[in-house]
Amino acid sequence: MRRQSILTILLTIAAGFGAACNSDHNAPNREQPNMNNRAANSATPASPSPANDAKNPDSAFLTEAAQGGMAEVMLGRLAASKAQNPDVKKFGQRMVDDHTKANNELKELAVKKNFTLPTDVNAKQKSLMDKLEGLSGADFDKAYVDAMVDDHEEDVDDFKDEAENGKDADVKAWAAKTVPTLQSHLDMIKGIQSKIK
Repeated sequence: MRRQSILTILLTIAAGFGAACNSDHNAPNREQPNMNNRAANSATPASPSPANDAKNPDSAFLTEAAQGGMAEVMLGRLAASKAQNPDVKKFGQRMVDDHTKANNELKELAVKKNFTLPTDVNAKQKSLMDKLEGLSGADFDKAYVDAMVDDHEEDVDDFKDEAENGKDADVKAWAAKTVPTLQSHLDMIKGIQSKIK
């Protein structure tokens, strides 16, 4: 009797164990993610603001405009203190005044667009600054004037292009507003260049 009851208990345990194994085997694989839940829970990354997208042409324009503006102020200060020719000195001070104003407007625009402007000039601009610091007298005047002609020709083209083809209405408007000032700088420095050659 005792032997039979032990056998019955063992068979009952074995049956229960087998059922448990079968239920685990037939259960859905817990390793596999539930695709519906994954889709529902995955947050779509916020698309970057156009101004902060490095591939956006407005972003490149804002960066270059900020660096160019800083460079014009730095070089203008140098010319105002170092130039021999009074017209070059005067032009240097005009660069400081006009580009400081434009730089401040650009900073306000950048804040509005949540865009971080660069805080320093680029390597090419630093190199020009170093070169001009090493010159004096007529050599300085000529090198500064030639650099300003090149810079302003490029700036006028870039600002006109942004005013016509930019994506952001506020950036386009600022570029269009700045073009006449840059054009007047270009006309002025070309006049000085023709006199000192």
